[in-house]
Amino acid sequence: MTTRVAIVGGTGKLGGIVREVVASEPGFAVHATLSSRDDIALIDGADLVVDASTPAVSVDVVRAATERGINILVGTSGWSTERIALVRPLVEAAGTGAVFIPNFSLGSVLGSALAALAAPFFPSIEIVEAHRDTKVDSPSGTAVRTAELIDAARAEQGPVLAPHVDQRARGQQVDSIPVHSLRRPGVIAHQEVILSGGGETLSIVHDTVDPAAAYAPGIRLALRRAPEVRGVVVGLDTFLDIGIGAPRTRA
Repeated sequence: MTTRVAIVGGTGKLGGIVREVVASEPGFAVHATLSSRDDIALIDGADLVVDASTPAVSVDVVRAATERGINILVGTSGWSTERIALVRPLVEAAGTGAVFIPNFSLGSVLGSALAALAAPFFPSIEIVEAHRDTKVDSPSGTAVRTAELIDAARAEQGPVLAPHVDQRARGQQVDSIPVHSLRRPGVIAHQEVILSGGGETLSIVHDTVDPAAAYAPGIRLALRRAPEVRGVVVGLDTFLDIGIGAPRTRA
């Protein structure tokens, strides 16, 4: 049986990688490739929708897929707890599945997991993330996911130490953790989690240098699992046995 995949935003950078993975993956076929401006009805007849569009239209794509009874895999960034709350009842009522993946890179997922593992041992933690200047949202979904995993891991210790957060230069707090976003040309994706304690600092750094090579394994994994999901799932780590907890839903 072939899983027919409709890719919304399939003409963009991430969408192009998804399209190539789907075309090369046994048991999957590209059903339709849509730009963010195409008629969403082109997803009709698909077994799975992959959303690689833009934050401005992503909610409409999720709703359209869910209303048609089609599971959706969301790779679009910019999803917050509040945005997911808008579609969760719709997904649950329809009995379908919606998978939100902030980052398809296995290395990035492992970096976030390592940060969460170390988080209880350090009182001060900050995140610096950098993406190309064309990225329209900040902080990145990956940074938000990392902060939430850190917060969940520090449930007993409580919030991190973050002095002077009233100053704008101190970054945006996500679950008490200052996040600093850089947007500049020549960068693909970079994240550094800096954990500090008495007399020492631990830095966990991940860089994406080749998006196609970095994202393809994670996209394959998510494609295989997304059709069977029911309800809302957040994070590629939910499909990996890496021993980190599930924080509040946010992508």
